[in-house]
Amino acid sequence: MSRPEVSTGPVERPGARAWLALAVLVIPTLLVSIDNTVLGVALPELSAALGPDASTLLWVVDIYPLVLAGLLVTMGTLGDRIGRRRLLMIGVAGFGVVSLAAGFATSAGQLVAARALLGVFGAMLMPSTLALLRTVFVDRVHRRLALAVWATGFAAGAALGPIVGGLLLEHFWWGSIFVMSVPPMALLLVVAPFLLPESREPSPGRLDLVGVLLSLLAMGPLVLAVKLIGSSGFGPGAAASVLVGAAAAVGFVLHYRRRVRAGLDPLIDLELFARPVLRYSALANATTMFGLTGLLFFAAQYLQLVLGSSPLEAGLLLLPSFLVTIVAGLAAARLARRFALHQLVSVGLALVLAGFAVSLFLQVDSAVLLLTTAAVLIGAGIGLSETVTNDAILAAAPPEKAGAASAVSETAYEVGAVFGTAVVGGVLSAVYRDAVVLPGGAPAAAGETLGSAVEAARSLPAGPAGELLASGREAFVAGVDLAAGVAAAIVAVVLVTAGTGLWRAHRGVLAAGASGIPERALQRSGR
Repeated sequence: MSRPEVSTGPVERPGARAWLALAVLVIPTLLVSIDNTVLGVALPELSAALGPDASTLLWVVDIYPLVLAGLLVTMGTLGDRIGRRRLLMIGVAGFGVVSLAAGFATSAGQLVAARALLGVFGAMLMPSTLALLRTVFVDRVHRRLALAVWATGFAAGAALGPIVGGLLLEHFWWGSIFVMSVPPMALLLVVAPFLLPESREPSPGRLDLVGVLLSLLAMGPLVLAVKLIGSSGFGPGAAASVLVGAAAAVGFVLHYRRRVRAGLDPLIDLELFARPVLRYSALANATTMFGLTGLLFFAAQYLQLVLGSSPLEAGLLLLPSFLVTIVAGLAAARLARRFALHQLVSVGLALVLAGFAVSLFLQVDSAVLLLTTAAVLIGAGIGLSETVTNDAILAAAPPEKAGAASAVSETAYEVGAVFGTAVVGGVLSAVYRDAVVLPGGAPAAAGETLGSAVEAARSLPAGPAGELLASGREAFVAGVDLAAGVAAAIVAVVLVTAGTGLWRAHRGVLAAGASGIPERALQRSGR
């Protein structure tokens, strides 16, 4: 068990205004989360309407979290300088406008561009909400509860995404899943200035633009390499992307050291990662999001295109997993009082691993219960792990670095989301293309995605159409099985790495406590 926290003075209880502020901070989190999960339900209709190839379809899904991940640290640092509430308001306005543009895109290329801009403005929202939450809830006990509510909002958005998306797609066009974000964002612009306090770093330095460029050059090519490997194997393009990304990452570290020696503020304080609790908590965050986005990429398509569910039915079938995520997230706030961080994180990752293990048995004629069970296991693991790791990341950083710490947490989320779709989607797409057999008269696009195959079958005679659908579904399920196996292996490695690292940090806390060193001081010292 973890050591109980010792109060050093009277606890200032947050008033009604603080809880109303929390409600306001949950709204953008909810919408960004909805934007991540609603797209999975819409992929079949989107594929039919815009006709993207497999690579473009992956970019439609991935460009948003990729840009988000690349800019979160930048935006967290920018919020520390110009004001977190101000940055939140800019993000809210931009997100609403670009959501409207995305809803009326007429080509896959336009949609990719709109999703990229959504990533820019979404990157302004997430670090601001967490940093403002820390400003509003100073006491750690109440902040932990507020974080549980915040994480519940994230999970609730994931739950509402498929349901709301299914309802909209039953009555409207695919673009309605983006337009729905506009009214809540307009409401936020009205109420946020009255309920949220402004906060910023007292003495901010100049923004590190070179660091921004290097961070983007490190992230983008590495994700592109994963996509290229998934589509055509490890060729010259993938090798060049890896080299560019690795070189930019090394350049980022060298640039950071030069700025520190010169007494200038870097884009992100890499010394934060010297704290094992923060480092391994961020790794666990990334892995749970890897599991969520990897699952969602194939789950909605499997339910609709393989088992024949409607978009609304697919959303309802995924609902139990998201409800479990919410319950587990709220329970984690209480469990954290009795169990150590490494115990809760290890159990959470083990549940995600079990979910992917169950997914290995999916077949064309599997019962819906098998996928639902896998999704519930993954959802429970995410809810259990995320709340405690978010709190650990914020608690390990000094208050003046609240924006940077929250950006680390959110960057971990979005990096996991990017690689979840890139790895799972890349493996699935590669297996599908190799395994599908196109009958005479079938267009080449049917060999790219199962959604295109289903659409092409509608214009073919009964015989060839049946052959195409049967082959496409078998190929898709084969891709799901292999992708789930790869995901399970990755989660297993992180389970051992993060679980062991957090356990060692916990032992250090206990040893220091026996020596009279306060636990809080130990966390911030990096031990």
